[in-house]
Amino acid sequence: MKEIVILGSTGSIGTQTLEVIRNNSDMHVKAIAAGNSTDLLFEQAHEFMPELVCVYNKDKAHKLEKQIKDAGLKNISVVSGMNGLIECATVSSADIVVAAVSGMIGIKPVIEAIKSGKDIAFANKETLVTAGHIIMPLVKKYGIKLLPVDSEHSAIFQCINGEHDNKLAKIIITASGGPFRGMKREELKGIKPEDALKHPNWSMGKKITIDSATMVNKGLEVIEAKWLFNTELDNIEVVIQPQSIIHSMVEFEDGAVMAQLGIPDMKLPIQYALCYPERRTLKGEHLDFYKISQITFEKPDIKTFEGLNLAYEAGRTGGSMLTVFNAANEKAVAMFLENKIGFLDISKIIKECMYTHENIANPSLNDILEIEKDVYKFIENRYAK
Repeated sequence: MKEIVILGSTGSIGTQTLEVIRNNSDMHVKAIAAGNSTDLLFEQAHEFMPELVCVYNKDKAHKLEKQIKDAGLKNISVVSGMNGLIECATVSSADIVVAAVSGMIGIKPVIEAIKSGKDIAFANKETLVTAGHIIMPLVKKYGIKLLPVDSEHSAIFQCINGEHDNKLAKIIITASGGPFRGMKREELKGIKPEDALKHPNWSMGKKITIDSATMVNKGLEVIEAKWLFNTELDNIEVVIQPQSIIHSMVEFEDGAVMAQLGIPDMKLPIQYALCYPERRTLKGEHLDFYKISQITFEKPDIKTFEGLNLAYEAGRTGGSMLTVFNAANEKAVAMFLENKIGFLDISKIIKECMYTHENIANPSLNDILEIEKDVYKFIENRYAK
């Protein structure tokens, strides 16, 4: 029986992970954690009977604890806060931790899970983007597997599986182009959150959907790929593939290109990470080449979608600049979703924060967390209405 912890069980990746577990009788949920969604968390606890449940919000944890007690679920303990997340991430006898919480809140639990010898199914970009220089040495030191869940990184991982002695010339990360592909900056001035949340291919959480619309998400993936696959930033290329059939590609030094294809469904990379190196039957729609009319490619428009270009700038600078890029985007996206700023203000805010920051070459975890707070305060003071 494979014992699984899910950090972020009520989000898009978390709920789809539970779908995969439902269809695999040799998997069991050991612990689950979420930020605030107590009603859904209660339903998950009732169905999967983990031994530990965490709600980050302490008051809501008390509410959930009462729900669980009233339902007679005696063997489930409820914890809260960062300590609760870490307790879930390090729970005894768990084999793998699905790191699917959104934001930099996931850094500490992932570090502690690695130190406790857990394999990580990784879906939290922010952790590697801001703390890759801390995470990757720990992965090596403790000998755990870091298994990518994002469709793009899973595709790359699948393409290079068995090719470890062969040198990569290039990693090619595909992007759908989001809902505003082909539009120019002038056309994006009046964009509202409800417009940006209409992704043409994927069903995702709000934050990542906005990141897809700005192409910041693709920039985060480029930086994450640098750490995951130990390659130089300038050896990672982004190409628009609007049909979302090719999830990413790798080019070897002899010119051969390998690609991973599939329908836009996150359950495939989730199941691959949970079962690695085994492939299992996955229920649902599969790719039908007779129905595919075309697969097309375009060069990304980095003048219109500045977020991608800013990610490369932050990645080349390295150090604490990566935290600034990530934190500024997180805060700007939250403000956009609250209708406090415009769509184009997201990249404007990121740029402003980056260009006023004095970089720290090798930031500690405390530095990273303090810089995040400072960036948030800077934006709040400058853009408060």
